[in-house]
Amino acid sequence: MRNSLKILTCSFLLTSSLVYPCTGISLKTKDGSLVQGRTIEYGEGNLNGKIVISPKGREFNSITPDGKTNGLKWKAKYGFVGATVVVDQFIGEGINEKGLNAGLFYFPHYGSLAKYQTKDAKTSLADMELVNWILSNFETVDQVKKEIKKIKIVNIAHDEKGDPLPTAHWRVGDAKGNNIVIEITNNGEVNIYDNKVGVISNSPDYPWHVKNLNNYINLHTGNAEPFEYNGQKIFSFGAGTGALGLPGDVTPPSRFVRAFFYVNSVGVQSNTKLAVSKTFHILNNFDIPIEVEFPEKHRAHIPADVMSATQWTAVSDLTNREFYYKTMYNSQIRKIDLKNIDFSNVKLQVLPMDEKNEENIQEIVVK
Repeated sequence: MRNSLKILTCSFLLTSSLVYPCTGISLKTKDGSLVQGRTIEYGEGNLNGKIVISPKGREFNSITPDGKTNGLKWKAKYGFVGATVVVDQFIGEGINEKGLNAGLFYFPHYGSLAKYQTKDAKTSLADMELVNWILSNFETVDQVKKEIKKIKIVNIAHDEKGDPLPTAHWRVGDAKGNNIVIEITNNGEVNIYDNKVGVISNSPDYPWHVKNLNNYINLHTGNAEPFEYNGQKIFSFGAGTGALGLPGDVTPPSRFVRAFFYVNSVGVQSNTKLAVSKTFHILNNFDIPIEVEFPEKHRAHIPADVMSATQWTAVSDLTNREFYYKTMYNSQIRKIDLKNIDFSNVKLQVLPMDEKNEENIQEIVVK
């Protein structure tokens, strides 16, 4: 166990200082159901994403900066399905059997967790295991709000100077339609925001992103109205002139604005099946070619096994308790129906996201 833990900790030390751009959106239906989707990006190497089926009754013991599994202990009240990042123990996005969804989003320069104290090990939880804790313990956002302040969330690793490596912020939604963003700043200050705009990206903090939307108050769907100036007719060349000024780069602020525009453009959906489809279509706009992350002189360092900076995209239907995903290798959407899993008897499973690392292309035979 100790050797496995050392390997896990070393793996995290090598990767936790890396940048994980991600974009998350939420769509609601007319009956108040919630669908949440997100992308996860990284260009420096393969995140080794896998699917985890986690049973009810599973026992957890968090790792700590001590390099031991001497942190918070708990027994899972609920089973869940999730997608991993870096190692099988770290869930990046998932949904549990009660329809609670949670995911982590990279939050550099702004996230600031409580300083780890060995004496507090039993109440300390590694930041990369917070999603596990949420999904295995709760069924509503209100429960998460109440309980999260009772534990200490700590950075699992530090750099060579002893400074904590960047952490995450988190999005949580439930089957009642509640949706929050959790940000921990100022050495452990827990801030919880109602995610009214239905969007999350990376730094800066959530209130900054919402305030920044005021800079794009002119954007609207459709076309700008034509007008005449001194006898000269001014008109649209084509569709979409109402969106002129919509930022197209891949920085977190621009992705937040663009996601907000698309989410509000499609509006409230009639049912969750349509909302799932719309969510995938919107998130296609945030599929980042890996070459974008590398200047020309560093193109030789692009990993051969990473097809896209966007390594996987996941969507959760919280009402119907369904988890959908696609990957950088295969854009075929796959679904796991949690209603068909007996979480009281199923065993812990770690499954590959793809059977083969290649696109599922269907050839149309013309007769």
